[in-house]
Amino acid sequence: MDNKRHKLFNRRTLSTLVVVCIAILLFMALSNFGAVVGAIGWFFSIFSPFAAGVCIAYLLNMPMRFLENKLFHRFKRKRALAILTTYLGALLVLALLLGLVIPQLIDSISTLLRNATTYLNNLNGFVNEIGMRFEIGAELLDTFLLSYNDLVNQVVGFVRSILPDIVNWGVQFGSGLVSVLTALIASIYMLFGKEKLTRQCRRVLYAVLPAARADNVMRVGRLSDGVFSGFISGKLLDSLIIGIICFVGLSIMNILGSVLGIAMLSMPFTPLISVIIGVTNVIPFFGPFIGAIPSAMILLMINPGSALVFVIFIIVLQQFDGNILGPKILGQSTGLPAIWVLVAIIVGGGLFGFMGMLLGVPTTAVVYTLASDFVERRLRRKGLAEEGALTTRMNGPAGPLPYEMSGGPAAHKADVEASTAPEAGKPEGEKPGE
Repeated sequence: MDNKRHKLFNRRTLSTLVVVCIAILLFMALSNFGAVVGAIGWFFSIFSPFAAGVCIAYLLNMPMRFLENKLFHRFKRKRALAILTTYLGALLVLALLLGLVIPQLIDSISTLLRNATTYLNNLNGFVNEIGMRFEIGAELLDTFLLSYNDLVNQVVGFVRSILPDIVNWGVQFGSGLVSVLTALIASIYMLFGKEKLTRQCRRVLYAVLPAARADNVMRVGRLSDGVFSGFISGKLLDSLIIGIICFVGLSIMNILGSVLGIAMLSMPFTPLISVIIGVTNVIPFFGPFIGAIPSAMILLMINPGSALVFVIFIIVLQQFDGNILGPKILGQSTGLPAIWVLVAIIVGGGLFGFMGMLLGVPTTAVVYTLASDFVERRLRRKGLAEEGALTTRMNGPAGPLPYEMSGGPAAHKADVEASTAPEAGKPEGEKPGE
């Protein structure tokens, strides 16, 4: 008995000591919140190249695995050949995209800057026409009118504000280049020894956790891998196709506008706008509209009619992507209802910016699947997992009654007493039916 009390006392003492230590650490962390955040940022900045290496290795693992198993499976050094081919292919695709896009972007931006005065005059004329048609006051119109001098002054002010930071940008560019090289080297090592790394992580997992919990962690890992790989690869392919469709569609409108002489169909800066639409389409749900806003503003300065036609084209393109192309490519990779997609994008974007908007949907899909499995298991234990069982349990055979109509707490208490009281005319110890 004394040994049990002594053991219980030691366990309680240890638990209390742990709780007190955690409370002290939490108080010190909240008291020095800025220093804690700085320390966390410093820690992540050190390991960020390795985290980027993990992301690169994860993205390139899919094509590397295909090449290793299908193309180089007869070679002795199939892993090395698959990794070399994968990285060379990725660099070639990146170089081709940059070689095709950057000259067009430079030409579009230079044309936009060279004709800025004309575009601003067109925009001011459009604003004046709207003001005359709807009888808007001159003072209110002056707030919307822009001049070339205003634009130049804003650009000069912006350049002056960033001049002191140019040296810092150079240093950050150099450190960023080193981080990129470190991430690439780390990703190559990870792909070479991915089986060994996976085996080591699995051994540590099963050594630290009970077998049942380790199995659950492995199941969550497999689920996350399936959702993330399907979503990211599908979304990248979807965005590439949407960017190409946008470029082809705007080019066709340019040709029709030139042949038919319709100014509204003239779409300048087609490569620049197509790149913006393709890149922002990576963001689910809001992506096409986020890319359409700056593109429409550029066209609005040149020709308001072209901006209107472009907005209609983007709405049609977004409907095609959301209802036909997206489901065909992505399939059921997430399985999220629309409301949770919206919540994931807004919350992820508010917390982590662009990457949060991109990765918030698959992350929420994993959490949603795990929560659904948990609820299903709990209902199955209570015998309520069958179709209609929960509804019957909630409504009863005669259907539910509103709480006020049923008499409220007093009627509920009377029902309970009536159900537990012995029947009239029966001894208290005699059961009904005896």
